[in-house]
Order: sequence, then structure tokens, then C-alpha cells
Amino acid sequence: MIETSNNWLAACRVEDAVENGGVCVKNGEDQIALFYFTRRNEWYATQNECPHRKQMALSRGMIGTATDEPKVACPFHKKNFSLVTGACLSGDECAIKTYPVKIENGTVYIGTEPK
Repeated sequence: MIETSNNWLAACRVEDAVENGGVCVKNGEDQIALFYFTRRNEWYATQNECPHRKQMALSRGMIGTATDEPKVACPFHKKNFSLVTGACLSGDECAIKTYPVKIENGTVYIGTEPK
């Protein structure tokens, strides 16, 4: 069971994260995609659901950059989303939700909204 405290979800230990990739973290009924961009030493979290066809797939997407903007590409539809703002970089009107991430004492935390 993952613990929540003060709206920060303890997602995993730093050493357990997938390098240059993502994993799905469950928070109740919500699915959050957590990404560790090793090359940039940066962490990002977004909704896991791709808004294009409502599939829970973004955590399995490929991460990279578009003009130095960190992004994730949906593995099914190849739509690109900013990991910083959530905006669709493929020209579509859809966007994804992003969450703050912090590291404390070797634990990765995702900022969540109060229930």
C-alpha cells in the first residue's frame, strides 16, 4: 500500500525508478504516469490516460525532447505531450494533466489534489 501524506503520494524509491522511461502509479482509482528522464536528471508526472482514445497508456510511452521541451509520445497514437505543461505538441486541442514531483530522502513523491 502506498501511503499519502499532506497531498504528497510516496510513489517509489529513487533507485527503483525506470531510467529514461515511465511507470504507472495508482492513487485510489487514479492512474498517474511517473517518468524519470535520466539524461536530464528530471522527474515528471502526468495523468496516465491518453486523451485521444481514453487508453491508460502514457506511462509506456517514449520520452524525449521537442526543441528542448521534455515530452512523452503515446505508444498507440504517437501524440506528443509536454511533460512540463501537458500541452499536446502534435497540434491537437487535447492536453494532459501534470503533477509536481519532489525527491526527499531517496523517495519520489507526486503532488496530488485533496480528495
